[in-house]
Order: sequence, then C-alpha cells, then structure tokens
Amino acid sequence: MFLIANTEHRINEDITDKEVRLISDSGEQLGIVSSEEAMRIAVERDMDLVMIAPDSKPPVCKIMNYGKYKFEQAKREKEARKNQRIVDVKEIRMSPGIGENDFLVKLKNGQRFLNDGDRLKVTIRFRGREMAHTEIGEKRLRDFADRCAEISTLDKPPKLEGRHMSIFLSPRPQTPAKKAGKPKKEIFAEE
Repeated sequence: MFLIANTEHRINEDITDKEVRLISDSGEQLGIVSSEEAMRIAVERDMDLVMIAPDSKPPVCKIMNYGKYKFEQAKREKEARKNQRIVDVKEIRMSPGIGENDFLVKLKNGQRFLNDGDRLKVTIRFRGREMAHTEIGEKRLRDFADRCAEISTLDKPPKLEGRHMSIFLSPRPQTPAKKAGKPKKEIFAEE
C-alpha cells in the first residue's frame, strides 16, 4: 500500500527556516514571525509548532496538539478503510451456440453478481467457423444485457477483440425503498 500525500510534518525543533507564517490553534493568522518567536508562542500555549505548508514563501506553521491530530487522522483513515467496498470484476464465458437452459444458468449467476455489487464482463469466444457468424454472438450478448437491464447498466457495447466478443455491465445504484405514506384521497367528479 502506498500513501498519496506525505503525512510526516516537520515539528518544533525540526523547523529551521528563518521566518514562518504563523497560524494559531484557533485558526487565526498571527502574521509572519521568526521561527524562534513561533516556537516560544507554541511552548507558552503548551502545544506543538507544526509546518503544514513547507513549499510556500514563507512556510506556513500552525500551533496545534500534534499527538491529538495524528490520532484523529489515523481514526479517520481507519473509518475510511472500513467503509470502502472493493468492486470485483466477475467474468462469465459462453460460446455462441450455448443452449437456452445453460444460457439461463449463466444469466442467473450474472444477475447474482450484479446484485452483490460487482461489475460483470460477459464474454463469448468464437472457435473455427464460428468466426464467420459473429452476429450470433452479438445477439446473445445484447439479449444478456437486455435481461439484466433492470439491475444493471451497459458500460461497453459488444466489441470483438480477436476471437472474443465481450460486454461490461455495472450494477445500478440501489434506490432506497419509498416510505409508506398516507394514501392520496381520490376525488370523483359527480355527473
């Protein structure tokens, strides 16, 4: 696993710049001061001096409780990892001459994969003389996509790549069930 941003900050004595732009722990700008003055203010408040923008001129430092900040950041990352869902790409392979019952079994499995939230790649492989009749495979794939239309969207239309023709289906976002509300009154016009 790799990290996108550098999470290590220079703190307290590691800050060697002459001048820094200082931000207080409440978020108020204290202006440009020397590093020693910024460090003195941080020590008076019993907090850490943390460089948050080292590339700006002058570098930006903030007075904060660095231990608490690191703890909250780790807690947020853990929560984000817990809530993420890794989407797998499942694949179903068929031939253009597949029987109807076999097709229905593949369709049922594909619908189950889509209901579980996974993407689906449906592939038809052509062998020998079947390559002369790719329209049969395309018809099968479009039929598969049409039968899954209620629970999926077609990402890529049928495309022939070598001896394989495939489509990609993605699950539709689940819409929450509507709450049962009061029934609407029907008004009948009298004649």
